[in-house]
Amino acid sequence: MPQREGSPWQGTSVVFFRELFDHLTSARMLVLQFLVIVFGAVVVYFAAEQIRNTTAEDPFLFLRLFAPPGQTLLSFVVVISILVPIMAIGLGFDAVNGEYNRRTMSRILAQPIYRDALLFGKFLAGLLTLTICLVTLWLLVIGFGLIRLGIPPGPEEIGRLLMFLFVTIAYGGIWLALSILLSVMFRSPATAALVALGLWLFLSLLWPALAQLVGEVISPSDIRFATLGLPTPDTLAWQQALSRVSPGTLYGEAVVAMLNPDAQSMTTLLAQFQGRIGSPLPFDQSIIQAWPQMVSLVAGTILLYVVGYVVFQRQEVRA
Repeated sequence: MPQREGSPWQGTSVVFFRELFDHLTSARMLVLQFLVIVFGAVVVYFAAEQIRNTTAEDPFLFLRLFAPPGQTLLSFVVVISILVPIMAIGLGFDAVNGEYNRRTMSRILAQPIYRDALLFGKFLAGLLTLTICLVTLWLLVIGFGLIRLGIPPGPEEIGRLLMFLFVTIAYGGIWLALSILLSVMFRSPATAALVALGLWLFLSLLWPALAQLVGEVISPSDIRFATLGLPTPDTLAWQQALSRVSPGTLYGEAVVAMLNPDAQSMTTLLAQFQGRIGSPLPFDQSIIQAWPQMVSLVAGTILLYVVGYVVFQRQEVRA
């Protein structure tokens, strides 16, 4: 077998800039960006009006724009948790199989571009496109808050919002890596898109409920705890561990720690933004609390990318 010459990453920049240009100028991405901005603007507007009408003195006023208490279904973080996976899947479902269908894969690999550079460049371009969209939306929300509320965010609020932005990018990255993996496994872009959307719906909607049932089967509840109205610790531990297989659960718990300083524990995304009375956690303690979830999201992204890389390396490319 002939040895490869030069760096395996030769040509990464060429693929990266080509894919980035295609993403930023495609009609598909323009539609997705428009939907994100419209939905984000609507929920933030209603949140700002609620804050102006009902909220008195609050040390975390800007955080309420992203997660208003008592308004869980009309919340910026809930809308983002739904739209970010759709954007990420839209960026990656035809990353590799699209080249096969256009008969351009063999032409690309005939150039001094290795498969390593091709796949990595496509992933980086998709991740940067997603980051640009989220940073733009993040700045728009903060600017809107400055205009409507008339006060600037404090240093701790800025830190928490930056961590929220990082967690959201990592959350999008795991769905982007999954969609690219499926684009490697399936030659049809439609099949890859349907499987990716199906997995997202299953992990986001059905798996949390199934995790509760499976945890109960693995470790049944103790009647002594049930009599006191308390969950059995072993059962609860199994249910939480199983539910955290879903990226949505990990994202929700990390967001709760960042945007709801009053939360002393993290459960589901929709259950925590009801407003709680208590001493707010310091910023560093909130980071420690959300650190396992953030690491899990990044590790999941790396794992899915590596699996896609291995599968892509083993595929045969025909002219």
